[in-house]
Amino acid sequence: MAERGGATAERKGQKAGEIGLLVRELEISRAWLVDPASGQEGPGEIVVSDGRLEAVTWLDAAEAEGITPDGVIVAPGFIDLHAHLREPGFEDAETVASGLAAAAHGGFTTVCAMPNTDPAIDDVGVFGRVMAAAAASGSPVELLAYGALTAGRRGESLAALGELSDAGAIGFSDDGAPIGSATILRNGLLYAGMLGRPIIDHAEDPVLTEGAEANDGLLATVLGLRGWPAAAESGPVARGLAILADVLRDEPRARLHFSHLSTAAALDLIRVAKADGLPVSCDVTPHHLALTDAWIAGVRDWAWQGEDDRWLGAAQAAGPYDPALRVNPPLRARGDALACLAAVLDGTADAIATDHAPHTRVDKMVEFGLAANGISGIETAIGTLLAAVDAGRLPLGRAIGALTSGPAAVLRAGGWTGSRGLREGAPADLVVIDRSESWRVEAASLRSKGKNSPLIGRELPGRVLLTVAGGHLAYEA
Repeated sequence: MAERGGATAERKGQKAGEIGLLVRELEISRAWLVDPASGQEGPGEIVVSDGRLEAVTWLDAAEAEGITPDGVIVAPGFIDLHAHLREPGFEDAETVASGLAAAAHGGFTTVCAMPNTDPAIDDVGVFGRVMAAAAASGSPVELLAYGALTAGRRGESLAALGELSDAGAIGFSDDGAPIGSATILRNGLLYAGMLGRPIIDHAEDPVLTEGAEANDGLLATVLGLRGWPAAAESGPVARGLAILADVLRDEPRARLHFSHLSTAAALDLIRVAKADGLPVSCDVTPHHLALTDAWIAGVRDWAWQGEDDRWLGAAQAAGPYDPALRVNPPLRARGDALACLAAVLDGTADAIATDHAPHTRVDKMVEFGLAANGISGIETAIGTLLAAVDAGRLPLGRAIGALTSGPAAVLRAGGWTGSRGLREGAPADLVVIDRSESWRVEAASLRSKGKNSPLIGRELPGRVLLTVAGGHLAYEA
């Protein structure tokens, strides 16, 4: 690696591009280090030797002249709590191998795969197939996987939770299929609590969202799209919190995590529940805090730019009804997007998770209301968040923390023994980003098989130069 933005990096002992090989020697000097786990951020240097982080040196003021967070930054490798790798069953959209390559390109060194595959990850045989695919991929990115909460994700009876837990499942979820039965949710929390695993809930009332296409509001009405009300999210969150509080009387180890929350109302419920001491956590996605439903009308402003109704009567930057913008839950109004950002700032949202959802062209390039839900977002997550950092809406340390120490804490509550920090002596798990560079998102530049991103053609700040996972090279620009 060459000198970039005031930082000097040197790597020896292997040729560029040999993914998976041990990083024998790597020195990065005069960089900006961000380590949320220790609460430290500032100028420093690192040395990696034989795959381990041999030294982390924080520089004093005299040594740090000219080093700023606008140059090269070094941070712990990111953790994605929620990604769809599609294998088995939907390999035309993504495979474990392509998904892990995309993760490394985005700076992620740990990925948690959701179980809505075909067949679902509801028994140890399917779980083993997914883990075998990760081993065969040659990627050093760590794959963790959730088991389905119910058999076939049908919501009728619990899956083999004990066997899945013994096999290594880090939690249980029917993601994409809301847990309709309160009895199933209660029993699942009890059983998963006894196993020391969390339940990851997809908060949606399918009665309220039947046929819905976009966030319920003026924009959906003007565009002729069926509305998806905020109550369809806040209602299941309130129900889940009430059931959790009841379950804790019998099983104090019960844990509940809400994924991809998107409304101010639901986040307010989590905020209050945390203040009351409930063991609940949640995440938000980059697209729900940075994009709004106005993008469906053709607006291309970030959520923190412009005004709520800028799309009304204005010439837009793009055409309406881009099917890449159809997602579950839907993109919300500006107030909800800013509420997601505020939840990251105050810690109500423990993590930012991508909800990476790659799809084939045939499933996406159709009429908006018929398009499959989801955005291929694991490679654009850090760039989206750095746009918020550049706008002064999110501190760099908090953005990195929501991708590292925050999700690590959620996983540790489920028994994961990994860590995410710049710890001397530990296997090197880090990402190097050049903040002085930007990159243009193009279909050809994405490692994911899914090209369904509304950010295609957009310049994003920050370029990932190097990703090291468990001491091995995962990605190099």
